Amino acid sequence: MKVLSAFSEAMSSSNPRPPSYLAPVALSLALLLHLSLSSQAGDRRPWPVDRTPGLKEKTLILLDVSTKNPVRTVNENFLSLQLDPSIIHDGWLDFLSSKRLVTLARGLSPAFLRFGGKRTDFLQFQNLRNPAKSRGGPGPDYYLKNYEDDIVRSDVALDKQKGCKIAQHPDIMLELQREKAAQMHLVLLKEQFSNTYSNLILTARSLDKLYNFADCSGLHLIFALNALRRNPNNSWNSSSALSLLKYSASKKYNISWELGNEPNNYRSIHGRAVNGSQLGKDYIQLKSLLQPIRIYSRASLYGPNIGRPRKNVIALLDGFMKVAGSTVDAVTWQHCYIDGRVVKVMDFLKTRLLDTLSDQIRKIQKVVNTHTPGKKIWLEGVVTTSAGGTDNLSDSYAAGFLWLNTLGMLANQGIDVVIRHSFFDHGYNHLVDQNFNPLPDYWLSLLYKRLIGPKVLAVHVAGLQRKPRPGRVIRDKLRIYAHCTNHRNHNYVRGSITLFIINLHRSRKKIKLAGTLRDKLVHQYLLQPYGQEGLKSNLTIMDSPDSQPGDHLIHSNLILHFAFGYSQAW
Repeated sequence: MKVLSAFSEAMSSSNPRPPSYLAPVALSLALLLHLSLSSQAGDRRPWPVDRTPGLKEKTLILLDVSTKNPVRTVNENFLSLQLDPSIIHDGWLDFLSSKRLVTLARGLSPAFLRFGGKRTDFLQFQNLRNPAKSRGGPGPDYYLKNYEDDIVRSDVALDKQKGCKIAQHPDIMLELQREKAAQMHLVLLKEQFSNTYSNLILTARSLDKLYNFADCSGLHLIFALNALRRNPNNSWNSSSALSLLKYSASKKYNISWELGNEPNNYRSIHGRAVNGSQLGKDYIQLKSLLQPIRIYSRASLYGPNIGRPRKNVIALLDGFMKVAGSTVDAVTWQHCYIDGRVVKVMDFLKTRLLDTLSDQIRKIQKVVNTHTPGKKIWLEGVVTTSAGGTDNLSDSYAAGFLWLNTLGMLANQGIDVVIRHSFFDHGYNHLVDQNFNPLPDYWLSLLYKRLIGPKVLAVHVAGLQRKPRPGRVIRDKLRIYAHCTNHRNHNYVRGSITLFIINLHRSRKKIKLAGTLRDKLVHQYLLQPYGQEGLKSNLTIMDSPDSQPGDHLIHSNLILHFAFGYSQAW
């Protein structure tokens, strides 16, 4: 696949696998088919399956896709990214000029980049150039504090694209930074568990670095402003936000805006609650601040970024929509699947867990459509496990089941954008680890971006015999999603289809294409975990039966079939 060979040029020899193995996810993950619906029909190639002892015989499933009209159309930036403000606290923001990070982020463009999270409402903007330069002295942290504007000796280069500042940071600097981030991570976790947060100072220089990363990576920045600065009458104090807006405008930064993060939790973390009506008034106030600023007079505004839609949260959203529903361009909320302290690897394969999101979607849609029918809805800050995730679980191949099902379910139910928390930071929930190496979910996201277009298609399945038992709910363990192929992918002609399937059964499932899909040519990629750790592996390999090892080219008029299944048998 061309994109993979291009990525390898930007990665040093420290990668855990050679470039030819740096391929998209592996679990026995879903199943991505690329189908060409042009009049030219090629030979049908069988999908080779090795028999595995202990597995049941294969079940034959007939599969067809309705190609006449899409059932949904989502945003071109459907799969988007998030960076948490904690990267200011632990120092990773200063490394966003890394050539590797920028290259990896470019692979997932076009997308939104939301700068927001738990510490959004403790973020203070100060128009200072580099306050860290005057602090510190000889010591292990001195080298980290005393460089400016990411200029590291002679290792900074101007990227050919847009003149972006791209750096190759010395190994000693990265080693010191990883030690610092590990120490700060413990501090941040203590704050989170105790609900006592310290303020973060965002300087003008830091904002420059953040915007440089977004712009050079082809991402559109969405900045979440602090909503917890309150006047005595509980209205929003916008003084710090106005200073940030004026500075951003002076630099002509193209930014969209948001106010606050999970306002339903303000009482527990600040001792002062904000109801939906007041939050709506705050958004109207923010809109009035943006309108006189020429560059932001038509800037997009998103919110209110509520948490899980329980009863009190639904009441907050309802009050917000009554007052400011027409003010926001999209309504946003967050979702976390698992408590990171009790997660087990098999949790990622539980249908009950995968289905928790569907009920939340219906609750949010009901409130939004009551006040502003047709308003776009975004899932912001989706995360598989809480509290920074769990080592060898949240960053493993197994987590791909949840991530891929989330993408398929959200698009199928009409959610316009999903923002993954987080692209990069210290911890285990991310797409890129602290060594700047892509994790399994990154490769899955990359393949998704390359193949999946915004038009969602209806799937027709026959052959699954389901016999319900008394008192038991049937859980769908075979999830099938279909899209028109991404029109930006010029390796496929218009009219191609990408289809992906998640097999959570322990038995084999033989997929036979029927109807409009019959006799179409198939090109497949099989993504598997690398090594002996199985589902816990955080390395992946890719194999394509239709090509030689290392050959990642996608040929026109071929179907890409990318398999991801629990039993590794199709």
